[in-house]
Amino acid sequence: MSKENGEAEAKPEAEGAGAPSLNILAQYIKDLSFENPQAPNAAPAQDGGPDVDIRINVNGRHLKDDDYEVSLHFKVETKSGDTTSFIVELLYGAVFRIQNVPEQDLRPVLLIEAPRQIFPFARRILADVTRDGGFPPLLLDPINFVALYQQNEAAAQQANTDIAQDAAQDTAQNGANEAEEKKPDA
Repeated sequence: MSKENGEAEAKPEAEGAGAPSLNILAQYIKDLSFENPQAPNAAPAQDGGPDVDIRINVNGRHLKDDDYEVSLHFKVETKSGDTTSFIVELLYGAVFRIQNVPEQDLRPVLLIEAPRQIFPFARRILADVTRDGGFPPLLLDPINFVALYQQNEAAAQQANTDIAQDAAQDTAQNGANEAEEKKPDA
């Protein structure tokens, strides 16, 4: 469309400004392992049910242009007493196209919003695999990816602080050693 004076109206798409978008291009199982070490004599659950240890890790990496891979890594170990009932590991990935997201917001989008979108699919795979392995389906509760992100960021910040403190102590110690080496004999 044009204005009355013949000038063309600016199109927002041409300026590169647009609404942020997060699109799933592909989803896939990268790795899946199910171990049932007691089969065919699976250990019955003791009083109160089995002990379940669940570990979850989220990773994101740049592929090309606006495409990123996000992966969820689950490791679940279930024990009845001292006997391992089953171990399941799943590495579930997805490729996302992320556009018009400010650089400072990209990491939270990759590690919070993207995993939130693919978690239900990974959850279903874990439930199906444990059921097919002869156990009740493992139905994971929803994960608070914001809290997981904050926990990981705090741990990384603490690790960086510890490294900086260790480096400062090493520098101070080396400086003291050098001063001692330069001290003339009396």
